[in-house]
Amino acid sequence: MTVERNVDVSLTAVLALTGTAPGAASTLELRGPLPTALLEAALARIAADRPELRDIQPRTLRCEPGHHVLELDAPYPSGVLADLLTAATAEPAGRPGAVTPRAPAPRPPAPVLPEPLALTPLQRELLARTAHRPHQQVAQLAWRWHGPLDTGRFTAAWQSVFDHETVLRAAFAFDPQPRAALHARAHPEVVRHAHGTLSRQALMDQERGRGFDLARPGLLRAALLDGEPQQHPAGHIPPTDVVLTYHRALLDSFSVRLLLQEFHRAYLAAGTTHGGERRPDLRDYRRWLATQDAAPARDFFTRTGGDLGAGLPRARPGAVTGRHGTGRTLARLTHAEATRLAHWAARWGATESSALQAVWAMVLLQAGGTVRGPAPVSFSVTVSGRGIPMEGIARVPGPFDNPLPVSLDIDPAATVPALLRTVRDRVLDLGAYEWVTAGQIKQWLGYDADADAPHTLLSFEHRPRPVQDLAADLAAQGIHVEDADPAGLQTTFPISVLAHRDGMGGLVLSCLHDRGRLHDDQVARMLDHSARLLRRLPARADETTSVARMLSELDDTRAPRLYDHPPAPAERRLTRLRGPSRPGAKTVCLIAPPGTPEGCHTELARRYRGPEALTALRADVAGLPESLTALRPLLAAGGQLILGGFSGSGALACELARHIAADTGTAPLVVLGAGHDAGEDRVGDLARALGAAARRPG
Repeated sequence: MTVERNVDVSLTAVLALTGTAPGAASTLELRGPLPTALLEAALARIAADRPELRDIQPRTLRCEPGHHVLELDAPYPSGVLADLLTAATAEPAGRPGAVTPRAPAPRPPAPVLPEPLALTPLQRELLARTAHRPHQQVAQLAWRWHGPLDTGRFTAAWQSVFDHETVLRAAFAFDPQPRAALHARAHPEVVRHAHGTLSRQALMDQERGRGFDLARPGLLRAALLDGEPQQHPAGHIPPTDVVLTYHRALLDSFSVRLLLQEFHRAYLAAGTTHGGERRPDLRDYRRWLATQDAAPARDFFTRTGGDLGAGLPRARPGAVTGRHGTGRTLARLTHAEATRLAHWAARWGATESSALQAVWAMVLLQAGGTVRGPAPVSFSVTVSGRGIPMEGIARVPGPFDNPLPVSLDIDPAATVPALLRTVRDRVLDLGAYEWVTAGQIKQWLGYDADADAPHTLLSFEHRPRPVQDLAADLAAQGIHVEDADPAGLQTTFPISVLAHRDGMGGLVLSCLHDRGRLHDDQVARMLDHSARLLRRLPARADETTSVARMLSELDDTRAPRLYDHPPAPAERRLTRLRGPSRPGAKTVCLIAPPGTPEGCHTELARRYRGPEALTALRADVAGLPESLTALRPLLAAGGQLILGGFSGSGALACELARHIAADTGTAPLVVLGAGHDAGEDRVGDLARALGAAARRPG
């Protein structure tokens, strides 16, 4: 007799509102195996996250093999429950012809569902800034690996790090507000490319352009590119380029370097590390944040905030640059020049970063068009976010790099050392409030949330201390790893300047700017002036040298102009995937939360066999009015609407359904299936469930 193997089968869910009132109940119909342990785990997860719902339990209206119907009273989050159930994998019940064991099988352990975690204020701002521009928060580190590199060992070492670090097992859920979701397991993605398939720059561009699916854990991945063997003598291993791509809503550059240290130790240990899950982690940091009193921070920034808009002079209204995209400019101080600058700054009790900030303040003063009298200047500086009294925070990976505004009144007659000390003291004062965000500060100062002041950002890259003997241990296995350089940066500021030390000890200034708001030559001139001033400070700036005198040595003083935001193209929230095959057919609208990959609905559209039109809607709770506006033509056409999507879109789809019901008196059905990457069979399950829902009368 043939024994049929158990295979994974996905659940599909159909959610229906039973009325149009805000407090209307809903029914959740589930097709497919529903283990009791899975349902209990999902209900327990919701109750643990929202204790006020513990007394609101779903009622079972139907319970048959492969078919369950639950009724849920408002305000129970039926969309969240549907997301949890459809994301999980279930084992099928016994099938005809299958062998049933004589002894009852032991009850499987309860499924481990993602743990929800409230976002930090900084994470909320990062996600809100890029809800429909996800690539702006994708960053990279790139370096060269010399010596043997075993792909399996490389992957196993990263798996060990993933198992240890909760942040690498985190994703984002939209229920419907964005939140973090900590998963029990995640697997690293490591792809190796043979030499000649693409260049290093092309690899970096390709990895950055892929973005991330925010609903899937593991928002860090590695790509390897083999070197050219012909350039080396026989027996010599060519170097391998390594590119790490990560999402800044979960990691900053300092954090990725911490993870790299842990990875290298795991690689030396043949892919294993010792110890369990790291604590403290982001959960502990979030609890620490909840205990902070914002009143002292509010008083400080209200007192020192000044004019955050005192940055670059504006171009005339309506003028445009005629360009778009991100411009990049580089300047470099040699090792000797950087060393002299560091010694000069130390003479006045400051550091290179303070010198850069003072020089940038002078350049902005000059850009204002006058150095005849005191004038306000504002810019942002990136603080590490780890200068807080929380035990263990120095080794916690997460999104802590934080841009905070600095506003100063600069007197051109003041001496350069006096300006240096003023900037140093102001930035040091920020250290007490590294956990506060720019959005909170703008709110305290009365700025609109969308205001883009200040115009410029300065970042001096923060790096963890090297691990003792790590380089020697790698060398013992014939491995040398070059210093990783930041790459593939994007900016949400008109100008961002990142300073870091390169492998030769030089000071590199990487400037990125919005080409729609600033001309390339103007930005290049500002960066050139900054580098020239940094080189001249050690020799020409003593206790009697004024700011005006230093600026007078710059020959080209044409002021840059900041242009208004170029007219944004109409946001394409609604995409038509295919038209109806017969007049009067319903429309199926697939909901795509923020971060949903482009083209993820292509296979579903190919497999769908019904006559209905298929569209895709990019939706988020902050842009709910825009989403409803995008749907209005479909609703006005008189045809019935079905909302659908992959697991993770249920809460947003349910929220949309409630608003549509309130506006039109008719609530569309919501149909969910497994994740878009769960395999072709599960995509087919969702396609069939959508077709069945569309065939329902009424």
